[in-house]
Amino acid sequence: MSHSLDITALPSLDLSLLDGSPQQRRKFLDELRHAARDVGFFYLTGHGIDGNLLRQVQDHARQFFALPEDEKAAVAMINSPHFRGYNRAASELTRGQPDLREQFDLGAERPALQLDQDSPGWARLQGPNQWPAALPQLKPLLLDWQQAMTRMALRLLRAFAQALALPEGAFDALYGDKPNEHIKLIRYPGRARGESNQGVGAHKDSGFLSFLLQDQQAGLQVEIEEGRWIDASPRENSLVVNIGELLELATNGYLRATVHRVQSPPAGSERLSIAFFLGARLDAVVPLYPLPAELLREARGPASDPDNPLFRDVGWNYLKGRLRSHPDVARRFYADALVPKALSA
Repeated sequence: MSHSLDITALPSLDLSLLDGSPQQRRKFLDELRHAARDVGFFYLTGHGIDGNLLRQVQDHARQFFALPEDEKAAVAMINSPHFRGYNRAASELTRGQPDLREQFDLGAERPALQLDQDSPGWARLQGPNQWPAALPQLKPLLLDWQQAMTRMALRLLRAFAQALALPEGAFDALYGDKPNEHIKLIRYPGRARGESNQGVGAHKDSGFLSFLLQDQQAGLQVEIEEGRWIDASPRENSLVVNIGELLELATNGYLRATVHRVQSPPAGSERLSIAFFLGARLDAVVPLYPLPAELLREARGPASDPDNPLFRDVGWNYLKGRLRSHPDVARRFYADALVPKALSA
C-alpha cells in the first residue's frame, strides 16, 4: 500500500489488460484496487473510446461555447426542471461559492415521467435534454459518446467488483436499464486581475464513477492528503477517473472519494473539459457490500461531509446535490416541501 507522502502523480492504468493474459488481468485488478483506495484518482488508457470520437466531442464543445450568448441562453438550465442546459460562468455554486466556468449539462435522453402527488421529488429529474438549434449535429454526437462511455464505465465497474473479490455483476442491479448518465461540457475562461481562481471549488463527486476528458490546459488538482495538492496534468489519449461518494459509501470507505478542485487558467487562456458521470438508477438504494475480511480491515469508513451528508437513496442524494448547486432552478421548480427534505440530514 502506498503512503500518501510517496504519491506525487496520479497512477496510470491500462484497461485493455482486462483482455490480456490471466497474469495481466490480475495485475490490472490489483493496481485498480490500490489506485482507488490509496488515491481515488487515476489516468485510464486502453479505454477503447475511439480517438476520433473524443476529438469530435471536444471540437463540438468548442463550437457550442462559441455560439452567441442569446443562442446559449435559449437552452439555459433555468428552463429545465431536469437540471439540463446551459449556465453562464459563476452560475453554479460549490460549497456556496460561485465557480468561474460556463457549462452545458446533459443527461440520458428519456421522456419526463408522469407524476402525481405521491411521486418522489427526484422523479422530476428524468426528462429530455435541451439542444441548441444552431448545432443540430451536437445531439447525435453526444448521445453516441454517452452510450460509448456508459459501456466502458460499466465494464470498469465490473472490474472494480472483481478487484474487491465480489461477484463480477455485484453492482449491476444498481444500474438496470436506466443508469444516471450525466455529461458536462465545461469552459473555464482565463481569470482577470484580482478575480477568484475558483474554476471549481474543492469538493467530492457524489455518484459512483467520474471520467474527465481534458484539453492541454492544466488546472485539475487532487488533494492527496489534507492541505497537499497534486496536479492531474493533461495526458494524450487518457481519461482521468475518480471515485464518487456513493461508491465510497458502498464499500465502507475502502474505495476513496477524494477532494479535488480546478484552478482557473491565467488571463489570455482558457480550459476545456468534458466530464462524464456514471450514477446508479434514481430509484436505487445503495447497499453496504460484504468485502472479504482482509479488505474490510483496511476500510476506513466513508468520510461524509457533516454539512452535506450522504443518502443511500440515490435519487434523493442526486437531487440534493442539484438543489445546492443550482439554487435558481431549485427556486423555480422545487419551491415546495421537497426542498427541506432533500437538504436535511
